[in-house]
Amino acid sequence: MIPERPSQVITRHRDGAIHAYVPDSGVLGTLEPVAVFRPRSGDEVVVSAVRPDLQRVVYTTLNSVVCLTRAGDLVWRSDFEPHSDRSHGHRPGCVLSRDGRQVWVYRPDAMAGRGGGDQWVAHDAGSGEVLARRELETVGHGAFHHVHPVDGSIFLNVGEGQDGSVILRAAAGAAGEPDFMTYPWSDRCLIDLSPDGQQFMTVDHGQADVAFHHHPSGDVLFTLPTEAFGHDPDDTFVEWSGGYLTPDLAIVTLGGEDQDGEEWFRYHLVDVRTGTPGGEFPVDVDNPYELLPLGDGSWLTGAPGDHPVRRKQRNGI
Repeated sequence: MIPERPSQVITRHRDGAIHAYVPDSGVLGTLEPVAVFRPRSGDEVVVSAVRPDLQRVVYTTLNSVVCLTRAGDLVWRSDFEPHSDRSHGHRPGCVLSRDGRQVWVYRPDAMAGRGGGDQWVAHDAGSGEVLARRELETVGHGAFHHVHPVDGSIFLNVGEGQDGSVILRAAAGAAGEPDFMTYPWSDRCLIDLSPDGQQFMTVDHGQADVAFHHHPSGDVLFTLPTEAFGHDPDDTFVEWSGGYLTPDLAIVTLGGEDQDGEEWFRYHLVDVRTGTPGGEFPVDVDNPYELLPLGDGSWLTGAPGDHPVRRKQRNGI
């Protein structure tokens, strides 16, 4: 039986290895990896996930999903057939279920030139056996997975470039088969799920506003355009970043350009219980995608190739 941990394992790719971090230790500052995994020779890792007990890693390449032990031994491998010679425009992704027993894999088969549409596949994490397969009506370049912190359902946000963004959800159904649903939008990007599981946050694909939705229905609780934060909508946009700092507070990222053409970003708090925008939130990052709110009042910063840094305001939020 795989033991559960109270929080997710974060991975970073450094020096050809996959470094795993657990940011629930109460430690602030630069985090040290709790496990390091070496991919198989020749594998270029796209996305990785580490099992809650830190003994196995799963990762995608452009043409496969691979599971290894901590010692580097192959547990299983599933190849995406036929092999694609395209090296750009498609990024397969994966995530482990909350209990670590399933691996969910997004396959951008259309952009990879494999014929047909994309696929979303659930594998048994121990054996690699296919447990469920969903043919998608998307032509995505890549996708982001989100695991619901309470009910364990899996969200998938498929990015279709200029054609928009599709959000899907897989939840446990009858007889062990997952129930799939597609939310009725093609113009919203999923940013984060609230840590108490009651809602989720999206940003308009055109970056005009941020919205907060009831889980699991997707009903809109409230929407905030750029002007709600005191910015001119003609020269300000909502960035596809941020997330839930706590169950009651979310960080929304706004961006624009100054008179010299230099890009700027500002981070604002929102009270998600009342729908009220707050003041600016000080974040020291080079770009907005280095910010990862953890939902417990702390957040990570650091570029994808760096060790993450955990920060928290000491005198309240």
